[in-house]
Amino acid sequence: MLTLDLPGHGSSANLRATLDETADWLVASLPDEPLALGGYSYGARVALHVALRHPTRLSKLVLLGVTRGIKDGAERAARRERDERLADRIVAIGTEAFLDEWLAQPLFASLPDDELERAARSRDAEGLANSLRLSGTGTQEWLASRLATITVPTLALAGAEDARFSVEAEAIAESVQYGTFDLIDRAGHAAHLEQPRQTARRVARFLDS
Repeated sequence: MLTLDLPGHGSSANLRATLDETADWLVASLPDEPLALGGYSYGARVALHVALRHPTRLSKLVLLGVTRGIKDGAERAARRERDERLADRIVAIGTEAFLDEWLAQPLFASLPDDELERAARSRDAEGLANSLRLSGTGTQEWLASRLATITVPTLALAGAEDARFSVEAEAIAESVQYGTFDLIDRAGHAAHLEQPRQTARRVARFLDS
């Protein structure tokens, strides 16, 4: 199993890239053979772009906490503006203060206290800011009309208590050609941290099927 830090995060903090550029960089960084690719949140959006841009490189696709994007153009533009302001705030107050604010959102209310440090390991302010500016949800096109072109078997997961992303996961599973939708019980947005064993079992079952 291989894991890579995405642009703006960890060892790739200095890498600046859009979602499409990140998908291309990821494929170039992985072995030249069909592989199962999974991602969470931002990583899941990247994985979705890999499936759209490089379908022959994948054998299976696992998406957790993913979104198709924002359908309405005005709402998408407003999200980009909010992300720009948020990026400026990250640089202004630093990552420690920003991550305290970010993880205090209702989205992460069910995340256990002992998992907060793991969830907040990316601490480069400029890197996180650039990630938001170049690859935030507001920069992503509305992907609904393109999902039917994805032929790789796809597992779309969400925490059962994460209402918004549960809807997104179900819609994605219904839109791709071979989609499976599943929910992680007693979990919110960060289901893999809240219910790691349950999440691992669901993913393993899909990969073995």
